[in-house]
Amino acid sequence: MPLPQKKRWVSMAKGLVLGALFTSLLLLLYSYAAPPLHTGLASTTPEGTAPCSPAPGEPEALTPANGSAGGCQPRRDIVFMKTHKTASSTLLNILFRFGQKHGLKFAFPNGRNDFDYPAFFARSLVQDYRPGACFNIICNHMRFHYEEVRGLVPPNATFITVLRDPARLFESSFHYFGSVVPFTWKLSGSDKLAEFLQDPDRYYDPNGYNAHYLRNLLFFDLGYDSGLDPGNPQVQEHILEVERRFHLVLLQEYFDESLVLLKDLLCWELEDVLYFKLNARRASAVPRLSGELYRRATAWNVLDARLYRHFNASFWRKVEAFGRERMAREVAALRRANERMRRICIDGGRAVDAAAIQDSAMQPWQPLGAKSILGYNLKKSIGQRHAQLCRRMLTPEIQYLMDLGVNLWVTKLWKLIRDFLRW
Repeated sequence: MPLPQKKRWVSMAKGLVLGALFTSLLLLLYSYAAPPLHTGLASTTPEGTAPCSPAPGEPEALTPANGSAGGCQPRRDIVFMKTHKTASSTLLNILFRFGQKHGLKFAFPNGRNDFDYPAFFARSLVQDYRPGACFNIICNHMRFHYEEVRGLVPPNATFITVLRDPARLFESSFHYFGSVVPFTWKLSGSDKLAEFLQDPDRYYDPNGYNAHYLRNLLFFDLGYDSGLDPGNPQVQEHILEVERRFHLVLLQEYFDESLVLLKDLLCWELEDVLYFKLNARRASAVPRLSGELYRRATAWNVLDARLYRHFNASFWRKVEAFGRERMAREVAALRRANERMRRICIDGGRAVDAAAIQDSAMQPWQPLGAKSILGYNLKKSIGQRHAQLCRRMLTPEIQYLMDLGVNLWVTKLWKLIRDFLRW
């Protein structure tokens, strides 16, 4: 017996909706599985695009910033090259807060929370970009393309990035991204990291999907060929190029000292660099490399190791120029202020597992197949003076981007699919 007319229309409508959702899912999965279309370093912005303003070949030299004695003006034009697994999410929160507080203009991605990484950055990827547009802050994940970034900010913009011990970075990246690097699926032991490092060439495929996450990730993020032969003179040339382009290279292992140098460089106030550690893994998910495995991991990431050694040395020269005693005083002041904010803002005073976070707005993004990233519960009663600052300091990256009005439709759709499949 044929269906009544009304039921037929309902059935057809349901079919169309399901078909649309299935098509969207396939397109999304394709976008994640397909290699980037523009992997070369040549500019991807149409010819003739006007820069923000006439840009010199290299950034102008910055005059020393000393808020206590020099009467300097706070710097508001900042490019943060956000590297992976280097405490960069914590620094991102600092920049979000500063930009929001002062009504600055961010160059944000469109549709997702990164600039089509691992493709090279292009101006055309910026949300609401128009030729000649000028921005104050660029800080989301990208694969660095200096000329494209340079064209979005004023000539005297401050360029910063952050590095981490390459062996520790590799360990963190392996555990966080390993499930989306297909060649690691061949690893069968209980300690996949140790198995990989015993003979990495047996498993590693430089042309494999997401392979960049597991070798010389810092070099890759900074826009260079992470597969260069260590003896190639280009390696040292690239390192010196980073030194010319970036006014400050922070170190994750000395994060507080790095923030003191940053505060001085930018002529900011102490409140501007207060922080809580964001996107951190729980202790049980943070295996430490043994001496031999640490050595192997360092050798496997030899380009990053050379980069890190260079900037570790230059970092401590900056500390010497700043003054060791002065640095100790300012680090102590920063830690006291952070501890005070911890007591004011955080329920229980510490980070907790994802399952214990009560407010969905405080849930951090998790890696596929795990709930290893910690987050925070905001205290129920916070004085009016600190309520806004506490919430902003504790808000994870994705939620903060949405608060700032960023279009994250791809990221949100991907989250819905992951939640439905319980990934």
